[in-house]
Amino acid sequence: MAALESLEIPLGTVLPHFALFDTEGILFTDESAAGRKGLLVVFTCNHCPYARAVWPRFIRIGKEALSRDVNVLAINPNINPKYPDDAPSEMKKKIQEWGIPFPYLIDGKQETARSFKAQCTPDIYLFDERKKLVYHGRMDDNWQDESKVTRMELKEALDHLVDGKPISEKQIPSIGCSIKWVL
Repeated sequence: MAALESLEIPLGTVLPHFALFDTEGILFTDESAAGRKGLLVVFTCNHCPYARAVWPRFIRIGKEALSRDVNVLAINPNINPKYPDDAPSEMKKKIQEWGIPFPYLIDGKQETARSFKAQCTPDIYLFDERKKLVYHGRMDDNWQDESKVTRMELKEALDHLVDGKPISEKQIPSIGCSIKWVL
């Protein structure tokens, strides 16, 4: 498992257009996805050890975001026959097993991952109410061991967004497994 960093994307970048289905066949688009105060998007999957390690934290932060008028989407770009653990049927199981309270979307053609310039799982994006990127960095400072986390960068960015405070422009890239590109 080789670690890959997320790309640097300029803050202020506009939310890319997308139209993706969840595991129940419900369509979500960039037009309808954002909450009153913003949108948190994480490219993730079921099998990657980096993604699996932070899923519980992401679910907690996602619940908090939802309660504060920031919508949340998890997007799985690893719909690849070589990775059956990431198939939509397995996503459905994880939604139940982990209690995922927000849409977990299928990026079967990987077009959305490409438009976001996503590189790894997890790859985290926080957009404001104008659909402008305000945070693209890691979840926190210890993906392996939550008990050793000293700085929760995503939570801090979310808090600042909701409270109308400036978000630090110094953002450390997320790391994770590479997206399993089909082509």
